[in-house]
Amino acid sequence: MMKNNIVKTLSICGLASLIMLCSAFVKEPEVSYKCMIQMMNYTGEKAYVVVSLINPEGKYEKTLYIQGDDKEWFPDLKEWWKFNDGSSENVDAISGATIGNGERNIISLGFNTIHIDAGYKLRFESAVENQEYYVVDAEVELNSATLKEKVDGKGYIRYIRMVPNK
Repeated sequence: MMKNNIVKTLSICGLASLIMLCSAFVKEPEVSYKCMIQMMNYTGEKAYVVVSLINPEGKYEKTLYIQGDDKEWFPDLKEWWKFNDGSSENVDAISGATIGNGERNIISLGFNTIHIDAGYKLRFESAVENQEYYVVDAEVELNSATLKEKVDGKGYIRYIRMVPNK
């Protein structure tokens, strides 16, 4: 009787361990969106814009894209720089050229499907040399009902529009 209980307990523990091991290798599916950034008409240099994934607690979770590839100007994106400080993420593969006055850029953004309808946001933070800095130039809620709606910017960004990337 006791031997049967030990065998049952070991079997349950083994099965639980196997399930935990298998779940460690399961990745959440990713989705990709095309994102158009339309800039305002303003005077001055081209804008640096960083797109970050913000968790439901309002904290930076991941850098998705940087518009501007000269690292000298990254500290001008002050709040993002506190999170990143140039060392926690490899941003070389996710940076591109700056755009400015009235221009537009279409970028590709990817994130996990678990971030949709879970309180996550995409934050667009912007800065222009010797001009104002906007910690939240625009924010797009990752909500399946509103994700594709046009979102107006508050600083150098006129608006953001996203569509699923097929």
